[in-house]
Amino acid sequence: MKSEAMITDLPAKSVEKPTHARFFILALLAIGTMINYLDRTVLGIAAPSLTKELGLSATVMGVVFSAFSWTYAAAQIPGGVFLDRFGSKVTYFLALTFWSAFTALQGFATGLHSLLFYRFGLGVAESPCFPANSRIVGTWFPQQERARATSIYTVGEYIGLAAFGPGFFWIMANYGWHSLFLVVGVVGIVYAVIFWWGYTEPQHCETINQAELDYIAAGDGLVPKTAEKVPFTWENCKKLLKFRQIWGAAIGQYAGNTALIFFLTWFPTYLATDRHMGWVKMGFFAVLPFLAAAVGISIGGWISDQLLKKTGSANIARKGPIIFGLLLASTIVTANYVDSDNAVIAILSLAFFGQGMVGLGWTLISDMAPKHLMGLTGGFFNLAANLAGVVTPIVIGVILSMTGSFVGALAFVGAVALLGACSYIFILGDVKRLEVE
Repeated sequence: MKSEAMITDLPAKSVEKPTHARFFILALLAIGTMINYLDRTVLGIAAPSLTKELGLSATVMGVVFSAFSWTYAAAQIPGGVFLDRFGSKVTYFLALTFWSAFTALQGFATGLHSLLFYRFGLGVAESPCFPANSRIVGTWFPQQERARATSIYTVGEYIGLAAFGPGFFWIMANYGWHSLFLVVGVVGIVYAVIFWWGYTEPQHCETINQAELDYIAAGDGLVPKTAEKVPFTWENCKKLLKFRQIWGAAIGQYAGNTALIFFLTWFPTYLATDRHMGWVKMGFFAVLPFLAAAVGISIGGWISDQLLKKTGSANIARKGPIIFGLLLASTIVTANYVDSDNAVIAILSLAFFGQGMVGLGWTLISDMAPKHLMGLTGGFFNLAANLAGVVTPIVIGVILSMTGSFVGALAFVGAVALLGACSYIFILGDVKRLEVE
């Protein structure tokens, strides 16, 4: 009788613990984002040698740097529409394959026209990447984990160059700039196949259990099945643009991208021309600001999620770290007033640390975008943000041609960062899920 009573007292079913399938998906995003930025920035490393071989002036090279962002920005809305129509897996696979192919082709450029054509193609192919990242995070992660998830995949922007930068400088010194594009392009094509094999939506994932699905759904995750394939309409565009949140976040991200574009394009040239560093010293010093940016986005994501848990306020948790980061980014101008290379790198590292925190803008979009228009909302956001990629390289190239110095360029970057901080403070408004019927 006693044994029967004991058996009767046992629970009929043990509580199921959530699986962690979402973290495998996050790893796929982090590697994809790292390859994305390696592909778009390897030109900055090749620039000092490439400009000499192809006979390009500083102004023309500014146009070449900018060319990527012309088509990248222009393709944001079509890319977001494609994402909403065909889903994350197909979009990401095709984007990865084509942007990697255009990267490899840059190794065969023989002059300005061919180089511009390949940069245009790279911009179009990369356009859906970050809207897809935002959509995947909004689908796979509850709100209280999104800032950390965003910081983890965004760190790929910086850690890739920090980890592989010295190796790239070594490859260029020994095998020439052509080889850089070929190596990075081939790696991306191989990874596209890996992504296709590994990615799936939560509802179709074989390694996720119901407890994890419930956990994600309770935190405002998962995309309704009715929202998986949404046709494009101009009416949806008009509705989105009526929200101040879209404009405030876009202007702020534009400002943050201005600092990012400087580091991804003109930074190696700055070290070579203004600071007169050799290849070995450049390879070492160029790594430090990128490491600082990686730390910035990681710390920013952790702080943001902690603030959300403690205060329950998305305004404090999301906007606070970004505003602080933009203010830090504005300190880049002080590099004009020191002579020591060590001091310059310290200042640039602090500024890039702050810029890394601005990457949390994608968490804002994950929190605010209407569930059925996450691709289109991300497209608008990234379009405005990447206008910085059009403007910044050309402005810096013109300043460099007119003055022969980066003094005005650093002042320009710092001023735009302050503009971004003002946008988050005075324009953005409440961070909340936007409702569009």
